Amino acid sequence: MQSLQEKASEWSGVNEDDAFAIDSTNLFQKLGLQAFINLSTNFYNRVYDDDQEEWFRSIFANSKKEEAIQNSYEFLVQRMGGPPLYSQRKGHPALIGRHRPFPVTHQAAERWLHHMHMALDTTPDIDADSKIKMMNFFRHTAFFLVAGDELKNKNQRVPCKHGTSGSDAV
Repeated sequence: MQSLQEKASEWSGVNEDDAFAIDSTNLFQKLGLQAFINLSTNFYNRVYDDDQEEWFRSIFANSKKEEAIQNSYEFLVQRMGGPPLYSQRKGHPALIGRHRPFPVTHQAAERWLHHMHMALDTTPDIDADSKIKMMNFFRHTAFFLVAGDELKNKNQRVPCKHGTSGSDAV
């Protein structure tokens, strides 16, 4: 049986080494807090203004943009080597569990990645090497969530690598 990480690698086209290359450099120290705030703001401005894909924008209809931005940058800061801002305010990230109410499909992952790629490309305070590492992480993680959503829908337990269960991953 494939683990969620293996499915994420297969579906994303990003192997685990490349996905977790973000751990080889403390990107928070390298980029600083403002880069993550800018990236998250840029990303969610794109998501909430998405007129081409109404179905995607509707996923966020019950969320406040300011809260989504804060959740995003606090998670990214924490995951990229900074202080545990997200966990201090909301508890463990548990990405699969926190995304459980949303339709995390292949199509939704690709649209999310489209906006994140555009946000990375237009956030000037992030260097090219960091953008590549971050995009590999985002791509792998997006499809990790898709695998988790499929698991939820099948109501089965699929083991994860890195010593975490499906609800505690990344």
